[in-house]
Amino acid sequence: MAIIEKRNNTYRIRVSRGINGNGKREFYSMNWKPPEGITNHQLQKELKLVAADFEIKCRDGAISSEENLKLKDFCKTYLDIQRDNLAPRTYEYYSNLIYDLIIPELGNYKLCDLKPIHVQKFINNIKNNPKRDGSSPSPSTVKGKVACLQSIMHLAVKLGVISSNPASPERVNLPKAIVPKVEIFTKETASQMIKCLSNEPIEMQCLIHIAIASGARRGEIVGLKFSDIDYERNIITIRRSAYKVTGEEIGIKPPKDNEVRTVTVYQEVIDLISKLREEKAKQQQVLGSAWRGDDWLFTKADGSIMHPQTPSKLWAKFLKRNNLPHRKFHSLRHTSATLLLSSGSNIGQVKDRLGHSSIRTTQIYLHSLQEADEQAAKMLQTILIPNSPSIQSE
Repeated sequence: MAIIEKRNNTYRIRVSRGINGNGKREFYSMNWKPPEGITNHQLQKELKLVAADFEIKCRDGAISSEENLKLKDFCKTYLDIQRDNLAPRTYEYYSNLIYDLIIPELGNYKLCDLKPIHVQKFINNIKNNPKRDGSSPSPSTVKGKVACLQSIMHLAVKLGVISSNPASPERVNLPKAIVPKVEIFTKETASQMIKCLSNEPIEMQCLIHIAIASGARRGEIVGLKFSDIDYERNIITIRRSAYKVTGEEIGIKPPKDNEVRTVTVYQEVIDLISKLREEKAKQQQVLGSAWRGDDWLFTKADGSIMHPQTPSKLWAKFLKRNNLPHRKFHSLRHTSATLLLSSGSNIGQVKDRLGHSSIRTTQIYLHSLQEADEQAAKMLQTILIPNSPSIQSE
């Protein structure tokens, strides 16, 4: 039975660990601070739930003694809990960071002894550790690594192991990250790109047309099956996303934010998909029992699903082959959104097509439109009023 003691505005919850070698009883313990604004009835109800949950975790061996629990030991608990909560590639990235960076630098600190000053030193070490080419890590790289530590400490607070997060943004100084400019193709370049596609294999034509017509992410496109296509209504349903973790087979997960969505595309896309389906059927007949396909649109030679990074490699070669400006494959998603907004589409519709969880994410494309509009205005001014004082002052 958990022992609950009130301490000012927090509660200390203790669960017996048994008798130690000296004949003294030892306890697991945690501190819990109730959220503001709840009634006394709600507080008592929540307190019982927290205490019961803590008692179960202690009994199952998921919690160590708060006084002696080190960060390196809690990291293992963190990874166990987050295995099914984080995206597979994020989990892989965090695992590498934990064992290669966080544990070596901070792992021997007890959680209760870890202070913002220690986290700040950790941040400074990342900032001052040059990359292989000798350059300093970018602010976004630093923030990405610190985000892992912040996530670990946030879970420790959530589980009641510590009362506050020493790595929270309010308690440390992080470098200011410059928001990267959204890379897009202009209408003219996009039109030229589509013309160049006519000389490409059907699978490549399909890949690029779907990317720019749907605005789907690379993994979502690779994860498409022919059964996801409504050929009568020109609708593509995005149900899954392909990913690759080092040392493992290509995996499938739900789309980002677990949101299955439908996107209507233009007729040419559906026509290309129909041709690709016929082509895959012929390939399957030729290979017979060697065919490893599972209705995938984009495949390796044996019909198995395409590697999620292959579209980027094919795309880079296509741009170089046709003397088109280099852009990341993801720029097709940006271009799709920007072209839709510039043609008068509602921002809410674009948000839903892209699968954004918040309209704030979609609003980044409005800034690109504003910049393009300002550049167009200056160009007109240069043509029509070449001696304008505002031009000469630039």
